[in-house]
Amino acid sequence: MAAPKAIRRLAFQALFQLDARGGADDGAVRQTLDDSEKFTDAERDKAYALALAAYEARDKADREFALLAPQWPAHRQAAADRTALRLGYFELTTGRVPPKVAVSQAVELARTFGGEKSPAFVNGLLDRVLKRVAAEMPSGSPAGESE
Repeated sequence: MAAPKAIRRLAFQALFQLDARGGADDGAVRQTLDDSEKFTDAERDKAYALALAAYEARDKADREFALLAPQWPAHRQAAADRTALRLGYFELTTGRVPPKVAVSQAVELARTFGGEKSPAFVNGLLDRVLKRVAAEMPSGSPAGESE
């Protein structure tokens, strides 16, 4: 059984492809996941569902990031950074995982797939979203620190 981190990494790769294809031919993207022998069918399904959901929610994420960093709208971001941001945003704002986990995992993906400055960029933007989300929570602080 693959760890959530490995499934998230597979979701990142699928989301990257969906973005590159403009959402077109998602069957081909799904096929690339099916070619990965390290995962069970259920794990590939979970990764693909996560990628697709994050892709479908990209406009909301992109709007918030444009407000937070107007000099770096989505079309100016490196593809790996944009993908890490969108996936992290989706997980952070939907409560799929504890918010701090969503941020740290997105930063890790940016470190793995992005450039030298990618982790700091992704962390900076998602940290600001985290603060907004935390302020909107009844307790005022994000829940949980581990996955």
